[in-house]
Amino acid sequence: MRKLRTGTFHTGMTLLSLLWLAPVLWVVVMSVRSFDDIATNGVGSLPHSFTLDTYRQAWTDGGELRALVNSLLVTVPSVLLSLGLAAVAAYALSRYRIPGRRTILLLMLAGNLLPPQILLIPVQKFSELTGLYDTLWALIAVQVGFGLGFYTFVLHGFMRDLPGEIQEAATIDGAGPAQIFARVMLPLTRPALAALGALSFTWIFNDLLWAITVLRTDDRMPVTPALLALQGQFVSSWNVIAAGTVIAAVPTVAVFLRFQRHFISGLAIGAVK
Repeated sequence: MRKLRTGTFHTGMTLLSLLWLAPVLWVVVMSVRSFDDIATNGVGSLPHSFTLDTYRQAWTDGGELRALVNSLLVTVPSVLLSLGLAAVAAYALSRYRIPGRRTILLLMLAGNLLPPQILLIPVQKFSELTGLYDTLWALIAVQVGFGLGFYTFVLHGFMRDLPGEIQEAATIDGAGPAQIFARVMLPLTRPALAALGALSFTWIFNDLLWAITVLRTDDRMPVTPALLALQGQFVSSWNVIAAGTVIAAVPTVAVFLRFQRHFISGLAIGAVK
C-alpha cells in the first residue's frame, strides 16, 4: 500500500512537472525558429528551422541589454540594502529589550498587508516631490521600503530562536553588540539570508508595477517593462519576443540554482521553527 502511494505521488509530480515545463519548452523552441518557419507552418507546429539571430535582435535591436543592466543596477543594491537593514533591525528587535518592540515589528509588517495598488499614486507623488521620479534611485527606494518589513519579520524569527547562551558567551569574551552581530548572528542566519536573497532577487528583478509607476523614460526601464516594449516593437515576431523572454529569465534561474541548497534549507528551518 505504501509503495502504491509513493508511486502515485511520483507519477502525479511527474505529470505536474511536465505540465509546468511544457510552456517553458515551447518558448525556448519558439525563440530559435525563424520568422518564415513560423509564418509558414504556424506557431504551434514542430520547428523546421534553427537560428540564434532572434537573440541578437532582442539583445541589441530590442534593447534587452540596456534593460538587463538597469535591472541589475536596481536589483543588486535593493537586495543588499534591504537584507542588510532588515538584519540589523531583526537583531535589535530579537536580542534586546526595546520598549514596544512587538509593536514596531507589527507596524513594519503591516505595510506588506496593504494592496500595492492603493499606494501607486502616493508613491509616484512622493518620488516627484523628492526629485527622484524617473530615476533608478526611486525604484531602489521603493523596493527597499516595501521589502524591509517582511525581511525583518522573517529574520527576527530566526534570530529570536537562536540560543541566548551564544550571545552571552560572546559578551563574556569581550565582544560588543556590533561584533556579536557581525561575527555570531550573521553566520548563524546565513540559510535565512540566502533564502531571502534568492526570493528578493526574483521579486525585484521581475517587478513590473513599481517600475512603471516611478519610471517614465524607456532607457531607464528594467527588463520586465522592456518586454512589453519589445512586444510592441516586434508585434508579429513571436520568435524575437520569445528570445527576449528567455534572456529575461536567465538571471533569476541562475540565482536560484546557485542558492538552491541554502534556499531549501532556509525554508526547512523556518518551517521547523
